[in-house]
Amino acid sequence: MESQVLKVTNFSAHFSGNQVVNNVSMKVAHNKVTALMGPSGCGKTTLLRCINRMHELIPEAGVSGSILLHNKDIYRMNPILVRKKIGMVFQKPNPFPTMSIYDNVIAGYKLNGISLKRDEKNRIVEDSLKKSALWNEVKDRLYKKGSFLSGGQQQRLCIARALAMNPDILLMDEPTSALDPKATSHIEELLTELKNNITILLVTHNIAQAARVSDFTAFMYLGNMVEFGLTEKLFTVPEDKRTEEYLSGKFG
Repeated sequence: MESQVLKVTNFSAHFSGNQVVNNVSMKVAHNKVTALMGPSGCGKTTLLRCINRMHELIPEAGVSGSILLHNKDIYRMNPILVRKKIGMVFQKPNPFPTMSIYDNVIAGYKLNGISLKRDEKNRIVEDSLKKSALWNEVKDRLYKKGSFLSGGQQQRLCIARALAMNPDILLMDEPTSALDPKATSHIEELLTELKNNITILLVTHNIAQAARVSDFTAFMYLGNMVEFGLTEKLFTVPEDKRTEEYLSGKFG
């Protein structure tokens, strides 16, 4: 396994007495795409929310085990710092509707009370929009609202917003499930580009997408980590019968 950015060990999560993630261990490799797949309700999104320290915002939620980011326990860090280092892109594009494209990109700095000089803001905005393959489409209308963009463009704007904080890892929760096939293929191409500079953990229920874009794949079922390894190996010679059945469409 190459150098890792994130290490999850014997990690469990629950809310209101329901165990949702059960004793999961996995490693997320540096500058690779790791896909987390499995049927709806298997704990993928909850695990992602725990890595971003969002799970604890739910009343009666709790966790056990450890998640290390560059060997530091994220549950011993300030949650605001965790969310700066661990970017998140959600299922539905959610640009701030009243903000311009420009202000959307640097929203993280404003929300965290970090003031930047004008030229620094300009540099971050341009750099983040270029990384998210949106710059050429919006550079002449940066001060228009982000809400007039198409769904796929809005999702790339959300990716730019996450990248602007210069995170160590980007979490993506089914980022294409609300998009049409063309916009989906745009985002998939973008993931392949992005991994040259950033580590990505992608939750997807789309088996073909996991096969296309990821280097490593984890298969979760009923809160458990059934199998984890190189995507090519997991898809061609899965070790667990449940993985094989899920990949062949017997359930899910």
